[in-house]
Amino acid sequence: MRGPGEPEVDDAETAEEQQDESGAAGDEQLRALAERVAELEDLWRRAVAELDNYRKRTARELARARKEERAKVAAEWLPVIDNLDLALEHARADPESIVEGVRAVQQQALEILAALGFPRRDDEGRTFDPAFHEAVSTVDDRELPSGTVAQVVRPGYGSEEEVLRPAAVVVATRGR
Repeated sequence: MRGPGEPEVDDAETAEEQQDESGAAGDEQLRALAERVAELEDLWRRAVAELDNYRKRTARELARARKEERAKVAAEWLPVIDNLDLALEHARADPESIVEGVRAVQQQALEILAALGFPRRDDEGRTFDPAFHEAVSTVDDRELPSGTVAQVVRPGYGSEEEVLRPAAVVVATRGR
């Protein structure tokens, strides 16, 4: 329908013009979307590369830290080895002195373990706890309450938070 003073327009021509305009706009949108996809793909590839570099860098740093920590712990033990050498050397001259020397070296080793966070545990007389103890035997002991550590066969090392090695213990049964 035409209004007064409007030129006659063919409906087919108008539809074709609109289609050309919408086609051009669609092509422009398609190009913009393709550019955005390429931009996002580039960002994705960069993020993957950065993550891979971070993973490799972290692995190198962790390996370096482990190596440094092993060297630090080994260095802590060198005086113990030196003192054992001295004790053995003095044992030739005075065999009785070896016992004193070995006790001193044992104390030194215990101090090193404690400084590393793993003190020797004194578990005799404590209640058996599987988190800190490994029962190797039981003993019928009427003097101790049942479930009490009657004897430590092999000492345990560690704190309440972290156990290096549980103590091997004999547990009292049939107590009072």
